[in-house]
This record gives sequence, structure tokens and C-alpha cells, in this order.
Amino acid sequence: MSGSAAPVKLRESPAFKVAVSLSIATGLYGVSFGALSVASGFDFWQTMVLSLLLFSGGSQFAFIGVVAGGGSGVAAMTASALLGLRNGIYGMQINAMLRPGGWKRYASAHITIDESTATASGQSDPDEQRRGFWTAGIGIFILWNIFTAIGALAGDAMGDPKQWGLDGAAVAAFLALLWPRLKGREPWAIAAACALATILAVPFVPSGVPILVAAVVAGVIGWFSHARLDEGLEPDVDPYAEKHRHGKPANGDTQ
Repeated sequence: MSGSAAPVKLRESPAFKVAVSLSIATGLYGVSFGALSVASGFDFWQTMVLSLLLFSGGSQFAFIGVVAGGGSGVAAMTASALLGLRNGIYGMQINAMLRPGGWKRYASAHITIDESTATASGQSDPDEQRRGFWTAGIGIFILWNIFTAIGALAGDAMGDPKQWGLDGAAVAAFLALLWPRLKGREPWAIAAACALATILAVPFVPSGVPILVAAVVAGVIGWFSHARLDEGLEPDVDPYAEKHRHGKPANGDTQ
């Protein structure tokens, strides 16, 4: 019986279910990258090197987009690096959350992307955080590269990759991850402000940068919101600790 306990627990894990869904939806989108990369002038192996070593969808699309538009290699790398900055921020968050050591530190750095970070951050239990991060990261890495290869090999036979609607599948997966976290007026207000900032930025900045703009907007709103909560409190008073401590008897008191 003990041998079947682990699989049952895995099937019941909310983080595992979310990670598998995201892996499939995001991995399928690799077909678009493979086909567009070949159409932009890259050969099969160059396309695979980008997916295997860079492994960041936004950065990969930015790289081939600049090259396809006649830009230099330096311009392509600059655009790709700009979009990859967010992964560095994610890395600090994941390092503090999971505390990976040894070879896991290097492995986790390579699979720290939007989806793996979001899956881990959406869990409160440490075991679920680890399970969600590694399942999403490894699952997407495997499927993304498999479907990148399929897209690169299929090439012109696919036609326009956008007609398959695979980009919509990735968006739907993210919405499914975000929706349960929008509880209360403030999260909805922040989400609306970020969506508006993204829409306004799209016509004026390169692809992928509107997401960074939305992240800055969310950070600024969060900072001001936290500042309002702390306003008027004594320097050593933590409003969150006081809230949880409220109603508990002081030391030495009896019920």
C-alpha cells in the first residue's frame, strides 16, 4: 500500500495539477516559436539552441523578431536581455522561497520563468511550492523544446502559426492561475490598472515590454498601499502581527 501512497498524493496536489496544465498550454506554444524562427532565417539547430539554452519565450520571440526585421545581432541580444531581466527578479524570489542548494541552484535558475514562478508563488505550503515550481519548470522545458522542434521541422507546412490559436491557450492558462487570487476590490483594481497600462503601452514599446510596464505599475501600487497601512503606527508596530495577535490572552492571563 505504501508504494501507491506517493502517486495518490501527487494526483491530489493542487500545485501539480496547475503545473501540468501550464506545461501543456505553454509547451504547445513552442510550435509557433519553432515555425517563426525558421521563417525568420534560422535553421533547425539554431532554433533548438535558442530554446534549449535561452529558454524564455518572450526573449526568444524578441530575438528572432529583431533579426527578422533586419536588426543586428547586438540589437537582438539587447532586446532579448531586456525582456529577460524579469527572470532575474523571479530568481531572487525563488531562491528565498525554496532555498535550493548544490546543483539544484543552477537547475532552478535555468527553469525560473513566468509559469514556474507563478505556480510556486500561488501556494502557501512549502512542499506544494517546491512541487509546483519543479513540475512546471521541468514540464514546460521538455514540452517547449519538443514542440519547438516540431514547429521548426514542419516549417512552411504549418502556414501562419497564429492561425492555430496556441497563443490563446497560454493566455487562458495564465488567467486560470490568476483568477482565484482576485479576491476583494484591491486585487481587482490592481489587475485593472495593470491591464490598462499594458494596453496603453503596446503601440509604443517593443513586444514584451508592456508586461514589464504592468509589473512596475503593480509594484508602485503595492508600495503605496503598504505605506498607507503603516501610516500612523509606532515604528516598532507590525500591523500584520498585531492583527493576528489580536484576541489572544497575554502571557500569564487565564481564560
